[in-house]
Amino acid sequence: MACGDERAAEVLRGLVRPLNCLNEDNKATRKRALEAIKRETIDKGLSGAALQEVFSCLLGPLLKCTSDPVERCRETAVAMLSDFIRCVPRPEDSLVYLMPCLTQRLGGKEMAEPAEELRLAMMEMLSLTVEVCGGKQLAPYLDDVITILGVAIADPFPDVKKESCKCTVLFAKCVPDHFHMQAESLVKPLMQSISHQHSRVRVSVVEATGAVVQHGTGKHVDDVLSHMAQRLFDDSPQVRKAVTAVVGGWLLHMRDRYSYFHKLLPLLLSSITDEVPEISLLAAELWRKTGEQWERENEDDIKDKMDFLLAPPPLYPAGVSRPGLGCRELVVRNLGRLVPAVSHDVTDWLVPTRVKTSQLLGVLLLHAEDHCTQHLQPLLATLYLACADSEKEVVANCREAAKLLGFFVPPEVFLKLLLGHVEASSSSRCPWTPLMVLAAVLQGCSGPLLGPHLQKVSDTLARPDVCQESEQAVYLEQLVACVDALLLQCGGDCGAVSLQLLQVLLTVQSLSTEPLLNDKARESVQRLCQVQGLGDVSELYRQHMARLLDWLLASAKDWSGCSPQRLQLQIIAVQSGPVIGEFVGQLMALLRVCLQPNTDPEMRLSIFTMLAKLLLDAANSLDSQGSFSLESERFLCEVLLPNLVWQAGRTAAAVRTAALSCLLALLHGGSVTPGQLLCVEQKLSSQLVGGLQEDSPTARLFACRCLSIVLRLAGASLHPDALNKIYPELLKRLDDSSDQVRSVALKTLGLWLSCLCKDYNSQLYSAHLEFLFQQLLLHLDDPDSSVQEQVLGVLKAGSRVHPALLERETRAAKDKQRSPVHCDQLLRHIRSLPGGGEADEPRAAQPSD
Repeated sequence: MACGDERAAEVLRGLVRPLNCLNEDNKATRKRALEAIKRETIDKGLSGAALQEVFSCLLGPLLKCTSDPVERCRETAVAMLSDFIRCVPRPEDSLVYLMPCLTQRLGGKEMAEPAEELRLAMMEMLSLTVEVCGGKQLAPYLDDVITILGVAIADPFPDVKKESCKCTVLFAKCVPDHFHMQAESLVKPLMQSISHQHSRVRVSVVEATGAVVQHGTGKHVDDVLSHMAQRLFDDSPQVRKAVTAVVGGWLLHMRDRYSYFHKLLPLLLSSITDEVPEISLLAAELWRKTGEQWERENEDDIKDKMDFLLAPPPLYPAGVSRPGLGCRELVVRNLGRLVPAVSHDVTDWLVPTRVKTSQLLGVLLLHAEDHCTQHLQPLLATLYLACADSEKEVVANCREAAKLLGFFVPPEVFLKLLLGHVEASSSSRCPWTPLMVLAAVLQGCSGPLLGPHLQKVSDTLARPDVCQESEQAVYLEQLVACVDALLLQCGGDCGAVSLQLLQVLLTVQSLSTEPLLNDKARESVQRLCQVQGLGDVSELYRQHMARLLDWLLASAKDWSGCSPQRLQLQIIAVQSGPVIGEFVGQLMALLRVCLQPNTDPEMRLSIFTMLAKLLLDAANSLDSQGSFSLESERFLCEVLLPNLVWQAGRTAAAVRTAALSCLLALLHGGSVTPGQLLCVEQKLSSQLVGGLQEDSPTARLFACRCLSIVLRLAGASLHPDALNKIYPELLKRLDDSSDQVRSVALKTLGLWLSCLCKDYNSQLYSAHLEFLFQQLLLHLDDPDSSVQEQVLGVLKAGSRVHPALLERETRAAKDKQRSPVHCDQLLRHIRSLPGGGEADEPRAAQPSD
């Protein structure tokens, strides 16, 4: 000891001059003096009692130098003080002088130390002091340290912020019994710095906040939770990791943690779904420890559950590890408080918040298991809100969460609520959300449990006010998803509700304008066949066709152009293929109701167009069984002909055109026999002649073609008076604006002439023939050479009817035409006939080649 004193005295004698120089006005002198002191003490490796004695003598001058005007002097003084504190045996002896100095330099309202590097050095010295002195020695200086930390945490220099946060953590651990008395004063500066632009600063602030709350009174947990929650969305993984570690530490060690479980659980559980594996694993481990600790602390309360409820439920998500009992109990006991908060945050204006909340919802439901039943109503309301989100990730997360309800909640419970919400969805802003949730829940439920409720679910989906509620693609898509879920879970049991499911899928196809959605619906129809072991779709339609047509017939009189039923009829008729021919009687009864002239014209237009396509391939559709001809005459009289009656308006004209196309397909397909045509000839001819006067060239063309087929099938059996009513309108079509109509009209006139058999008295009806020949001879001089050739062929056919009359009219017209070539050809043809030009007996004409 004496040796140490002698060594200290020797060193101090050598420092008399440098110490005196510290009071000089010359800054270079003061600087050299500090450097000399450092060389004679720290650099010479002085230690032990000697170093302590020297430090005691140098402390005052060095602390005074921390206020030196020269930055270099202050820097050297601070570095020497740090070295002394680090090396002396009893650094706590210096606290009585050191702490007031640091408080004056760092803790004042006005920044006493202007150099940020020196503020950092002083904060490092304070951290060192806290570390080497310990809590017992520092307790008397609690106010001074807290004052310094409060100012330093708000320092504009990032490194000072980080060091002050580090010091806060050290000080809180050193004086835990006293720290709580002043800890709350650090909350405000910490929260002001928690969103600093530097990620390392944010990490330090989060860690310091953890220490302040951990060793504080707990009064300010609410003040920091919202800020900590925001850091869960931080772009820096290190910040999120720090939040996770801090929150996990609170759950494990905070004194009053039981009072804050419902507020802390969401933060830690949110980190379990973090995209960075390191963070998610850390959160899972901390959560496991929290649950195990709670189990130990509450063993008496949960003893029965620990003994009997360790096995997972019989229906549990595949590939998912079941949380421990303590974790599950913590969630269950706080779920009532957590659900309202989740419901609130799932509609937050920030997308990351909604995404994180939707992930948290799934984690909560996985822990709650069958206890979800007690909170089903608010949970469903939350899911509806989330499923209406514009962010796809939010919707996907909530659908996965809804699937968990199917695992844990009995179907009789969730269906009672869900089906009611589906039926009442028309009043909601997003009517598809109950369907979306229903589809997800059904995917989670098992087939055996769902089987007894299959009829009820299918009947609800097939209700018109449900499946026809909206034409929005997202709504229809969820209808298909519900059907797919039933097919997936119940398989062959869906045969009992096959009709209802088919009705839903037909409705989707009839309402959807999206090709992809239509394809999905058709794929679902195929699956419906597969689960029943049916060969193809036609077998499915054969099974249900009678009830499907009755289903449509029930509302047929009320159909309009917007009714989905008209499209459902088209889908059934087209997709069923030959099967529709087995139910022609029912189909015709339906058509007689919906195609009356007093029904909606747009609807009739659509159905006539569909029928025309079917009739063109009648052998593979309507007439696949050869029974359509039994219904064709009635169909012609009661459906087609009434729709050919003229009515004003463009829509009515379009309907007549569609009806004519349907009539043409009927006649062309051979479904009407000549005998049937003769029975309706008078009405049919009258309407077709009227059709020749339509404004639409397409309608006139269809009418011409229909007349052509009628003449070919039954013209020879028509009364001459009936025949004479036809040709004048055909002659008018020779001046038609459509070349195609003119060509077909000429062909039809040729057929008309071929129908003049022996019953047609050419002498009696010579006036008709004369007028016909005169009009045809006018067009023999048509500007269009192709028309000339056609007319010539028709006249050659007509020459067999009354050659003498035609010869006379031809000679009369020859001199009036621009070119006599065709007249000469016609005259030569007439002279070549048996009897030459003197024949005046009627003969049957044949169409010219």
